[in-house]
Amino acid sequence: MALTEQLDRLARFEPVPYPVISLYLNTQPDQHGRDRFHSFVRKEFKARAETYAPGSPERAALDSDLERISHYLDNDLKPSANGVAIFACSAGELFEAVQLDAPLSDNWMFIGDQPHLYPLARLVSQYPRFGVVVADTNRARILVVAAGGVERTESIEGVKTRRTTQGGWSQARYQRHISNYHLQHVKEVIEALDGIVQQEGLTQILLAGDPVVTPIFREQLPKHLAEKLVDELTLPTDAPAHDIVRASVEPLQRLNEQSDRERVDAALGAYRSGGLGVVGPDETLLALTNGQVDELLISASLRSLSDLQGTRAAQMAIANDAGLADPVVDVTAAGEPEQASMGTVRLADELVTKARQTGATITFIEDPSLLERHGGVAALLRYRI
Repeated sequence: MALTEQLDRLARFEPVPYPVISLYLNTQPDQHGRDRFHSFVRKEFKARAETYAPGSPERAALDSDLERISHYLDNDLKPSANGVAIFACSAGELFEAVQLDAPLSDNWMFIGDQPHLYPLARLVSQYPRFGVVVADTNRARILVVAAGGVERTESIEGVKTRRTTQGGWSQARYQRHISNYHLQHVKEVIEALDGIVQQEGLTQILLAGDPVVTPIFREQLPKHLAEKLVDELTLPTDAPAHDIVRASVEPLQRLNEQSDRERVDAALGAYRSGGLGVVGPDETLLALTNGQVDELLISASLRSLSDLQGTRAAQMAIANDAGLADPVVDVTAAGEPEQASMGTVRLADELVTKARQTGATITFIEDPSLLERHGGVAALLRYRI
């Protein structure tokens, strides 16, 4: 299942008056090949459970969920997973686990009245879905990459050709014959790519392969696919999938940096002119609630949102947790603990969740300076009220 579909389903979860656990773990082994997240889990599970009164319904529900999570981590976590996100609330009939190829830099645990989706949405933005075409003169692979791993691979086999030493007109005719094969092969690859792009909803494509084929590929790409072509990678045609994924990171980052600046400039320009733009947490949250937002622009770091805790939007978000007994909303990272205020975390979730619920695009702005004067939040609108 696509990560975006899981994110949308979690965003539809209705708040409940029982603990909802959101657990994010970096499951990469250390230099000795050992998992490092188990000590974090043992410590945090014990500490969080003790914040609820013994014998209370909330404590019973939490203990049940923590036991189920522990069982899952011991028995169902794949050794190849670099990260995992688990959401659990037995009272709300929720248990969702997302195993990730992409690593999580920190271990996070959050308990509130609904899933904490900011890190998961952040991951979707950081590791977008895209396609890579790796082709030579008679073979091609089309890879769909999502969340830092290969989600789908399609192979296309063309007609094998070889060189000849024939001269004169025979050689010329043979070369035209070979060129026709190459052209037909490229057209078959593009046809397969077009179908995959439509099926998977891809907006970005990268190209790598034989220097004989890539110019033909670019020349034959229809406009709607050419507009999605980001860059050409320098890779051998037999490169393993993990090398292809790794080589794709830099060109996508360059594209996203430029795109971030353009999006923020567009939102600020629209806001200044009284058009389809808003800035700041209060106005953006209100626009999301009204279904006006087409694209939410939010800082990629919770730390840059920490100054939002005194805003009216943050206070409203905290008030939504009033029905939850003994809420524990600190976010603890592996290594040095990073404390995020309840208002900051809850506001980030409100923004992300409402965006997913209303079909708004979420763009995480990597450079905090682009939005720092506006509370780390802005939006482009569909319409004004």
